[in-house]
Amino acid sequence: MNETSVKVRPRPVKGDVKPLEPGLDSRYYTDPRIADLEQTRIFDRTWQLVGHVTDLPNPGSRIVGSVGRKEVVVIRTEDGDIRAHLNTCRHRGTRLVAEPGEGKALRCPYHGWTYHLDGKLVGAPENRTIPCLDKSKLSLFGARAEVFCGLIFVNLDLAAEPLGPQLAGVRPLLERYLGGTMETFGKARVHVNKPEEAQESNWKVAVDNYLEGYHVPVAHPGLMRLLDYKRYSVQTADLYAVYDAPLRDKASDNWAERLYQGVVRPMPGLLEEDRRVFRYIAIYPNTMIDLYPDHVLVWKMNPRGVDRVDVPGSYLRRSNCDTRTRVAQQLNFYISAITTREDEDLVQRMQIGMGNTDFQPGPLSTRERGVSWFASRIRADLGDLDAEAGRKW
Repeated sequence: MNETSVKVRPRPVKGDVKPLEPGLDSRYYTDPRIADLEQTRIFDRTWQLVGHVTDLPNPGSRIVGSVGRKEVVVIRTEDGDIRAHLNTCRHRGTRLVAEPGEGKALRCPYHGWTYHLDGKLVGAPENRTIPCLDKSKLSLFGARAEVFCGLIFVNLDLAAEPLGPQLAGVRPLLERYLGGTMETFGKARVHVNKPEEAQESNWKVAVDNYLEGYHVPVAHPGLMRLLDYKRYSVQTADLYAVYDAPLRDKASDNWAERLYQGVVRPMPGLLEEDRRVFRYIAIYPNTMIDLYPDHVLVWKMNPRGVDRVDVPGSYLRRSNCDTRTRVAQQLNFYISAITTREDEDLVQRMQIGMGNTDFQPGPLSTRERGVSWFASRIRADLGDLDAEAGRKW
């Protein structure tokens, strides 16, 4: 038969499923120039998780938060409000705060310029030797701070739209898990980056990996034993994606997983329906919230160059959890640590693979709806990269 006479019939689309918007080209993950552009067009304009209200227990308490490559110092003021400032002295640019602490003012460790907790400059040593010193014009550079369900977010854009209304759709769910008297436990904190816990990938690779369950059957045998994969689902909104991962009724043949299934029960304040499901929320661009029956993990992906990402997080629980729930938490940590190691290998493989050549990604599974959502947001924020290349690159 002549090849030209062969008619190729298009494959029918299954049901009414429409193709998803594609994932990002490889250059988004490997080009340092795009990483530079992300600071101004994404991180300087978006709400960034920096901590929980329990991290600032008293007036004068302060933490250092990451906003992409930049830093803010977040403080509880004398009247109980939470304020944020760029972590930069107005004298010669010194980093003001290096670690969590407490004090009545902010004092630069270089020349001693001192700021009130609200950011106003109140003192400069030997000020008579500084001609034309006008303290009123040298307050710290400000940033917006907002508390949502106990979580502290900051935004460098002083004109940014408030966060709360944008997250109204997930407020009832988060209030259920994060309401009441919460406490952090363990040593990890979302405002403390530990170099030994960094992953060797672009931050968006780590986000993509979080946003889809398509890889679970291949890469996470433990999760497949715990989760009812067929009922794994995702719903996306403008600023966030919400995942439901129901647990299997069948007992796992792994001892730790089986024991966890037997002892886990909802924390005080949760419902019986929360016992048999893991939930995950991604808030654009890089905040992740894991809602387990026994605890909550809040974490984020902080870029540290084009192929390195920090993944700090904080563990939260009801302060009145009983011994059984605390046992479930430890078992959950053990199980999750295995999944984390598997994911660390996956994202590193992704980064290496995409560095081999420039390419367009293949079509996405419907289980990768979150990846499509994220890619769409990134493309919208970064704009036309080809036009950008013509102007600057």
